[in-house]
Amino acid sequence: MKKKVTMQDIADRLNISKNSVSQALTGKPGVSEETRQQVKRMADELGYSYSLNRNTKQTGKNGMNIALIASDYAFSLKSFFGEIYLSIEKEVKARNMNLFIESINQDSKEKLTLPAVLSNHEIDGILILSHISTEYISKILDTGIPTVLIDHHSPYLHADSILTNNRFGAFKAVEHLIQLGHTEIAFVGDIHVSPSYQERLEGYLLALNKYKLQPNPDFIFKDAKESQEANNNLFNDLSKVPTAWFCVNDGHGFLISSGLQQRGFQVPADVSVCSFDNGQLSQIATPKITTVDIDLNYYGKKAVEQLCWRIENMAEPMHEILLPTDLIIRESTAPKKVENQ
Repeated sequence: MKKKVTMQDIADRLNISKNSVSQALTGKPGVSEETRQQVKRMADELGYSYSLNRNTKQTGKNGMNIALIASDYAFSLKSFFGEIYLSIEKEVKARNMNLFIESINQDSKEKLTLPAVLSNHEIDGILILSHISTEYISKILDTGIPTVLIDHHSPYLHADSILTNNRFGAFKAVEHLIQLGHTEIAFVGDIHVSPSYQERLEGYLLALNKYKLQPNPDFIFKDAKESQEANNNLFNDLSKVPTAWFCVNDGHGFLISSGLQQRGFQVPADVSVCSFDNGQLSQIATPKITTVDIDLNYYGKKAVEQLCWRIENMAEPMHEILLPTDLIIRESTAPKKVENQ
């Protein structure tokens, strides 16, 4: 049986990328006219079937089809990724484009099964919300369709990324605690869950270093799971309770604040708590938790804006765009309690 000719075969023959072949055969910008003609000639020579009608609807970006892909878990986090999704939907609609939503379950992730939307529709661009797996995202990138990652990046993924400035956000939060007089500051969060949490640990350490405070390994819980049971175990392992806690997200902040109060500590009179994301839990906690705010509406808008730019500029270098954060000071942080002499 004769082997089916693919875009990769054409790319290998011409020693160019599969992306360039895709751009040339679909009439998209990003390759020179000379390269476009070379690709067409090689496609004809190898017997590869293609259509040049795919891109006729792209004038002025109207009518383009955009796929939004995320794991089941990411879509379940409605207070964070749900807000980003809504802002994406709003921006796509404002640009007269079509949005296709695809949720990736564990089975598809493990088997590297790409969503049907990528083959059943003429998708012009892809937005990937949060982390799925490096292998899975790499397979999506191999399609050659312009792609932007949202709240995720990796040295193994060659794609534009829209990111939170996690290091600086965490730095400002921990600096706030230090300026209140705290020197014993805990870090809580599982850095293996997301690159964002690793970066927040780095921001925590940067702030300690800036103020010449030595990190205490006993106060750094970088494998902490976000559950009541894990939270109880964390407290049980402590021989001494830090006077301030920096948590990688509001879920951890809520658990730590509640756990401290259940153990007889007053927040913030005895212990201060600060978290990240400015989600619902930081706002309904008692007391309300000082947190780092992310403009989730702008997140989605910027992602769509970058994807539209990338579709028109496929040959340009990849961008990592860091969005700023704001520290929102609430009732859970206060000056360190002065012990009686």
